[in-house]
Amino acid sequence: MTHKERFHATIERKPVDRPASWLGIPTPDAIDALFAYFGVASLDELKRKLNDDLYPVEVPYHHPPSNHIACAFDFAKASSEDYTERTLTSPGFFEDIDDPSRINEFPWPSPHDHMNEEECRKAITAAPEDYAVLGVMWSAHFQDACAAFGMENALMTMMESPEMFQAVLDRILEFYLEANEIFYRAADGRLHAVLIGNDFGSQNALMVSAEQLKRYVFPGTRKLIEQAHSFGLKVIHHSCGAICPIVQDLVDLGADAIHPIQALAADMDAEHLKKTFPGKVSFCGGVDAQNLLVHGTPEAVRQRVRELRALFPTGLVISPSHEAILPDIPPANIQALFEAANETNPA
Repeated sequence: MTHKERFHATIERKPVDRPASWLGIPTPDAIDALFAYFGVASLDELKRKLNDDLYPVEVPYHHPPSNHIACAFDFAKASSEDYTERTLTSPGFFEDIDDPSRINEFPWPSPHDHMNEEECRKAITAAPEDYAVLGVMWSAHFQDACAAFGMENALMTMMESPEMFQAVLDRILEFYLEANEIFYRAADGRLHAVLIGNDFGSQNALMVSAEQLKRYVFPGTRKLIEQAHSFGLKVIHHSCGAICPIVQDLVDLGADAIHPIQALAADMDAEHLKKTFPGKVSFCGGVDAQNLLVHGTPEAVRQRVRELRALFPTGLVISPSHEAILPDIPPANIQALFEAANETNPA
């Protein structure tokens, strides 16, 4: 099977020669060790050596200092020059505002001012033709709404001034729908799937109730998923944490796969998910990146991947249980993961 065929068959829970796999997105401080270990000079070479199936393309977005669409809104009252250091708990622009009529006091960005359709097209067409191309959209409207107020104030506003919280949430959603439209049209059929989502879970439970998510967040999630589907794209929905109570909701909203199934979070081990949602949805992730990939031996990693393949002969894109490959993961364990993922007849 080709990379594209294998990805689509895995997501659609059809027979495969082996389940699709994905490296994820190594962080800049993890790159040097990976390149040195595998003897490569680029991510393209690394992916070829590992033989994974998904090629991520990040949205070209130009708005200093972050120049990253996941940090498009300067909500924090004390902004950091380094977007990787941002926190949702920082006091946000709307922390003391509860009147929806004041929403335009914030300088909302327009995607058209920071994105160029031709640059998007070049980024997508630069992906190897035989890979399944994944647009990394994020579109984290709930997380951004939390940042708009500061996390604690956001959750209080949700309860005490729901119209205000909804107004901010809707304005953020409007931005992402517009930005995604630019990217999807630029793709002109070369894009196969997108990664969108919000972090809804902690290690042990949802951060807010399922009822609140259904009331405030999921209507926007549905619009984002329907927009992607209208362009013929598979939707991989991301949320870290213990989100088992809302997996069925995400399926009902139209998500084609759930990512990254954080293996050590409550009820998120692959065995429990397979038992709870048999044949109802596909997953992406599952190889524990909190303990196993960091502290385990290569043989332990191989064994776990073989177990996952036995549990999910299809319907699971084998990948670390976090999209970011951090520098605390030994490259030997990445090698072991993909050696087992690529075995023709795993033991």
